[in-house]
Amino acid sequence: MNEPAALSFSTLTPDTVLDALDSVGLYSDGRLLALNSYENRVYQIGMEQGAPVVAKFYRPARWSDAAILEEHAFVQQLVGHEIPVVPALPLAGQTLHRYQGFRFAVFPRHGGRAPELEDRMTLEWMGRFIGRIHAVGAIEPFRERPTLDVVSFGEEPREYLLTHGFIPDELADAYRSVAAQALEGVRRCFERAGAVRILRLHGDCHGGNVLWTDAGPHFVDFDDSRMGPAVQDLWMMLSGERADMVRQLSDLLAGYEDFFDFDPRELHLIEALRTLRLIHYSAWLALRWDDPAFTTAFPWFNTQRYWQDRILELREQIALMDEAPLWPA
Repeated sequence: MNEPAALSFSTLTPDTVLDALDSVGLYSDGRLLALNSYENRVYQIGMEQGAPVVAKFYRPARWSDAAILEEHAFVQQLVGHEIPVVPALPLAGQTLHRYQGFRFAVFPRHGGRAPELEDRMTLEWMGRFIGRIHAVGAIEPFRERPTLDVVSFGEEPREYLLTHGFIPDELADAYRSVAAQALEGVRRCFERAGAVRILRLHGDCHGGNVLWTDAGPHFVDFDDSRMGPAVQDLWMMLSGERADMVRQLSDLLAGYEDFFDFDPRELHLIEALRTLRLIHYSAWLALRWDDPAFTTAFPWFNTQRYWQDRILELREQIALMDEAPLWPA
């Protein structure tokens, strides 16, 4: 969790963005629109000739060059299997570029709307889409990108929060205790699931990373792609009461299993993975707290109420992890 000090996004001015594109032979007409992204900086940029492009400037020090290129290669492999994803454009034979210390990639612009995840046909279509991605993801492993596990998504984030002064003193003991109980519950869930298959994932598979058109869905961001169990790319599509999630899971798997077999033992991991995400998310905010974009966008973070709510949330997760897993109807 200890990312080194790095170049600040505060020096990434509009002129720097446009000059960076000039450096790879893409000449803008001056139109620049910042898109919704906190981890990186992403812009839609109008071109003197042709359609606009999207430029992603990677957060310094988060990924190695090799890890970014491995993500690009995975997405290109998906394109080779005719799966609708958005690959980085090769410019002068490269997909990763540098300008004034920043690393960036350029993508074709793809429009679309948010998927209607309450619709059963949409969920089944999403299941087919994710199943196709996993069929390719299982061909070979990542070698440069990490694995989603209890240590990297639970233990290390918890320790970072407790040792860097983010949790108020009067709540630190309560958070330490409930986080320890939650992580023990996570380990029990993984034990119940057993040795499930680990494969290349999208990694952050929620509706915000999917654009829908009349031709169906496509993913636009594989920045969090990593190794992990297949259910990681399914559970974030579920919402509502238990009965709602059972129905949604049934619809997803009806499409998913047209292209890839789902191991039902992974259902033991849904609440465990949710718990890990909750702990990891708080540490993610803490690690970015020197970025002014975060203090502006998340003013409620690091307040007394925020940590009280996180403690209550983890207590609820402890109980949920001891319940019977969701099972498709």
